[in-house]
Amino acid sequence: MKVLRINVRTKTVVAEEVPQNWQRLGGRGLIARILLDEVPPKCDPLGRYNKLIFANGFLSGYVLSSCDRISIGGKSPLTGGIKESNSGGTTGSQMARLGLKALILEDLPEEKGFGVIHISKQGVVFDDANSLVNLGTYETTLQLRSKYGKKAAMALIGPAGERQLFSACINNLDTDGRPSRVSGRGGLGAVMGSKGIKAIVFDGYGEKMDPPFDQVLFAETRKQFTQSLLNNAQVAVWRDYGTAANVAITNMLGCFPVNGFSAGRMENSNEISGEKMRELLLERPAPANPTHACMPGCVIRCSNVFGDDKGNEIVAPLEYETIGLMGGNLGIDSLDTIGKMNWYANDLGVDTIELGATIGVVAEAGLIKYGNVDQIFDCIQQIYQNTPLGRILGSGASLAGKILGVKRVPVVKGQAFAAYDPRGLKGTGITYATSPQGADHTAGFTMRAKVNHQDPIANVPLSRQTQINTAAVDSLGACLMVSAAFASSTSMLKNLLHSIHGWDVTENIQQEMGKEVILMEREFNRGAGFTEVDDRLPEWLSDEPLPPTNVVFDVTNSAIETIFNDI
Repeated sequence: MKVLRINVRTKTVVAEEVPQNWQRLGGRGLIARILLDEVPPKCDPLGRYNKLIFANGFLSGYVLSSCDRISIGGKSPLTGGIKESNSGGTTGSQMARLGLKALILEDLPEEKGFGVIHISKQGVVFDDANSLVNLGTYETTLQLRSKYGKKAAMALIGPAGERQLFSACINNLDTDGRPSRVSGRGGLGAVMGSKGIKAIVFDGYGEKMDPPFDQVLFAETRKQFTQSLLNNAQVAVWRDYGTAANVAITNMLGCFPVNGFSAGRMENSNEISGEKMRELLLERPAPANPTHACMPGCVIRCSNVFGDDKGNEIVAPLEYETIGLMGGNLGIDSLDTIGKMNWYANDLGVDTIELGATIGVVAEAGLIKYGNVDQIFDCIQQIYQNTPLGRILGSGASLAGKILGVKRVPVVKGQAFAAYDPRGLKGTGITYATSPQGADHTAGFTMRAKVNHQDPIANVPLSRQTQINTAAVDSLGACLMVSAAFASSTSMLKNLLHSIHGWDVTENIQQEMGKEVILMEREFNRGAGFTEVDDRLPEWLSDEPLPPTNVVFDVTNSAIETIFNDI
């Protein structure tokens, strides 16, 4: 494996051996190490000293189900701190097959304009992409695939990234070539835009990985791993209903975001539930499909193709976070409408979580009404048109709240909550507050734990442990849904790492790895100026009871401040 450095100013390319202290780091952990080693924490996120990093996990490229996710990171223009955002699709597997452990984009271009970086075994080529400027990700993908072939993986930005809007994401292609597997959080699309890169083409299809260190042990462990996933009851739920299965659970718990996080339960949530989605997709003609794999070889298949009743694809996939933030949070109870909004967000290259939260802030300010579909679609069009309001909408909920004078703004460290109100799901609320990544549920999701979600004491160690586990999973290149497989056997992860890389590790490797990652991330954020005050939820969550359960967020600041004291 190599580290590939590309300077976007000089257009020079250097392939390096992996430094010794990077060799046992991957994905999210490797991003943290590179940022600590090479990026000044106080630098401008859109300036010359920030770097955009693509990093593979330890398990990528070996056709392990759900283990080819790509981690993308840098200093976030949205949070001002460290950011890793990972995604499914084909980028991770093809990057691994090109023999790349990390790709690092450095510096800023001397001239305005955009380019495409094409990476293959033959080398790196820079192509002009100015004809693609202002094109959405779907049209951009069509043109790129026409030029570079339909089997290459790609990571690209839309108009939001070109304009360096803080909610801009990086879109990766799914197994069918859609730009719909999104590295969404933290505004990393703006960092890619600042580098003058419209797209990166990873042309690694058909390339061979080096064989595992112990092929017999690897085959045995991979079979055990796959069987564990196939036998898991929760995986079966994901396969049938996808992440949209969470609608019914969050609504029951009273933590589903409704009308700008003003309530936790939606009366007609069944209309946008996973059960309703499955019913619609089974009734509707192809390409509608409730079960789809976003990564090659995935046996979970929790993704979907959301089509209409006439056989037209609306979007693929439509997932829980988008349903929560662009559905319930905006007073929308139609999956078809949410799906169309999702398509536009993907095309613009903006995070649906951040966009949904921001439009909610605009509604709270009284500029539009909750549930008014025409007004909400007009907000999205404002981003396309690059109007002043459009730039505000594309720059995130925190900035919108400050400009519009709104108090109930659902953010931590400048980043919007995911679709779980922290008053009703306190463990995830603690994760929002304390994760170095900002308000990101994937950094430590607690809803499936067997705990009283209203207990302000029990949820502190739960969040801590979940954050540690998750930091390790993100470093492996694995989907969070495979955590059940690692939990089913204390030796599985140990055997995978030994059989692939020849490493001798303990059965506690997941804990060791996760703690190391969090410590590095917190160190970077301290260097960027973060203090204990940044590990706080907004005060309105403690002051405003959440209907209908009327709970508040009552976890003490002292408990939050000490959550990572002993790691």
